[in-house]
Amino acid sequence: MPIAQKDLEKLLRDNFPEAQIKVVALVADDNHYSVEIADKIFAGKTRVQQHKIVNNALKEILGDVLHAMQLKTSSN
Repeated sequence: MPIAQKDLEKLLRDNFPEAQIKVVALVADDNHYSVEIADKIFAGKTRVQQHKIVNNALKEILGDVLHAMQLKTSSN
């Protein structure tokens, strides 16, 4: 069950309202995305901790609805 790019962007913006977010479809199947999130919430955290924050925010769709996601996070 895929997720439309606009729906993924909305979910991310709802969870990270102050972040700069960029979502790019890697394949035209609503199932493979590249996601970049820059948010001050990531400051002082390791890359693994940052990705856990994002994965937790998306836990209801990861694996089931969203098949593949390249993730890049930063604090600026």
